[in-house]
Amino acid sequence: MAPAAKVVQCSTSSAQSLLEAELKLWHHAMGFIKSLALKSALDLHIADAISHHGGSATLPEIATAANLHPSKLSCLGRLMRVLTVTGVFTVDDGGVYGLTPASRLFFGSPNVAPLLTMTLDSVLVSRPANVEALLACESNPQTPFQPNPLAALLVSPFFRLGEWLQREELPEEQSLFEAAHGQNLWDLAADGGSSNFGVLFNQGMIADSNFIVDVAVKECGDVFRGLSSLIDVGGGLGGAAQTIAKAFPQVTCSVLELPHIVDKAPSGTSVKYIAGDMFESIPPANAIFLKWIMHDWGDTDCIKILKNCKKAIPPRDAGGKVIILDMVVGVGSANEKLKETQVLFDLFIMTVNGTERDEQEWKKLIFKAGFSDYKIIPVLGIRSIIEVYP
Repeated sequence: MAPAAKVVQCSTSSAQSLLEAELKLWHHAMGFIKSLALKSALDLHIADAISHHGGSATLPEIATAANLHPSKLSCLGRLMRVLTVTGVFTVDDGGVYGLTPASRLFFGSPNVAPLLTMTLDSVLVSRPANVEALLACESNPQTPFQPNPLAALLVSPFFRLGEWLQREELPEEQSLFEAAHGQNLWDLAADGGSSNFGVLFNQGMIADSNFIVDVAVKECGDVFRGLSSLIDVGGGLGGAAQTIAKAFPQVTCSVLELPHIVDKAPSGTSVKYIAGDMFESIPPANAIFLKWIMHDWGDTDCIKILKNCKKAIPPRDAGGKVIILDMVVGVGSANEKLKETQVLFDLFIMTVNGTERDEQEWKKLIFKAGFSDYKIIPVLGIRSIIEVYP
């Protein structure tokens, strides 16, 4: 039997204030997902499905009534998690869903579904129909009241969530983002020559690293203290690695990235840049750092990444470990806004076939990859540090 993992708390009041401010901003930023999750509930007639089952229904029963493809059952579960956390439906410990006073207004009399359907229809959101049109808008001066086309790029897939859930394609065959735009997000982010999105993506990741890793090294320095070397896998242009190297000069920090990113890496820093692919192999180091990498990938790919990490580090008694900075849904603060933001973000990342995991889902990945133990440190607002030991 695997040992029980520890959940460790260690946060100062100044850091907590910063993280609470960040949570407020994330909660606002993810607010549109609540509206479009509600649209999906209307499109799929979920309230009707539950009502037709006598006011309570399981996930498979809802999926059958909504004509969902069986491969999308887990995706429906993630949509329902948002709809229950935000109070549209209820769910009990046995996974049976029920109606609330709000969702009872979706059918029968009185009935507000037609008004909500009209309000949430995409015709009221001026948006180009495809990625080519979005990029064309981007290259032209914006007229007054024209929405930011790059914002539409990330928002517009949600208008087709209900339709995507009913399609026969497996989620790994075509993500919701690809179904909407005919191109996956990562190719678009890498294509800096034809779109500003790649620039915005890199700027966003750098800003996030500057903020969250600075908090991490100050609040939980013991995670990095005593290391001799660290490789930041998928670390972009090295913002996180540079922060760690500055705080712990004795740690030799490197970044493993794809060749086209390494070609753009800054010079004149103590951080080394290594061109490679985390799915192929990871260079040896005392510790491997994975900041917001795992949530982009499904379980099979995550296990492959973790197995490569395990090959790269020494045994636990020699200081070997993997340091994951990611969300652990439901762990940490009892703040309802935090949990809501986490599940909203999970639905957001689902558009590119990513996932935000709870502790049991993380545990499954960690042990399937051959690790012996882990420790969760939920001190980074909506995210946590997970130390994983060989």
